[in-house]
Amino acid sequence: MSMNLNSFDPMVITAVAAVASYLVGSLSFAVIVSRLFGLADPRTYGSGNPGATNVLRSGNKGAAVLTLLFDAVKGYVPVVVAQHLGLSEQVVAVAGLGAFLGHLWPVFFKFEGGKGVATAAGVLLGFSGALGGGVLLVWIAMAAIFRYSSLAALTASIAAPLIHAFGWGVSVTTGAIVVMSVLLIWRHEANIRKLLAGQESKLGQKA
Repeated sequence: MSMNLNSFDPMVITAVAAVASYLVGSLSFAVIVSRLFGLADPRTYGSGNPGATNVLRSGNKGAAVLTLLFDAVKGYVPVVVAQHLGLSEQVVAVAGLGAFLGHLWPVFFKFEGGKGVATAAGVLLGFSGALGGGVLLVWIAMAAIFRYSSLAALTASIAAPLIHAFGWGVSVTTGAIVVMSVLLIWRHEANIRKLLAGQESKLGQKA
């Protein structure tokens, strides 16, 4: 006999989804993968950001790729699980946002998280493959042309809610994407200053 989770109190379901997703998002794979590869903690060099781009500055491309993949997966899985369980759009949106917030402020790593680009990409892919693919194309195009990961992330952050609004209409999911985009831009404040000063590191540049 299957259980209809939507028969439970919506506030309880939403709270459980938020907490569970936050805990999944709190797995800082930049730190975990670096430890497994015997690399320095990514919070101690380069930009100090525990993310794939900074891990790449260690010179180990394999570790950077794994970090990117796992950070994206931890954003993707909570969203897809919530969808698979037939939960409401609100709960699905909260699950994605929870995973993203976990990456930014991971409870398992003294709340010292990354900027959330890969995790946000995973969340968007979970919401819709077409949405995630469209935003990813924006990131790839900007990164290929200008070679600045931060500039690509900022452009994709602005594009994400616009693409969703025009393609799927404004909804609670759009709101969640707006929150993620604003936080992504805020987390890139130092990068914005470096970009304006011409001091930002390019992709693949070692620390």
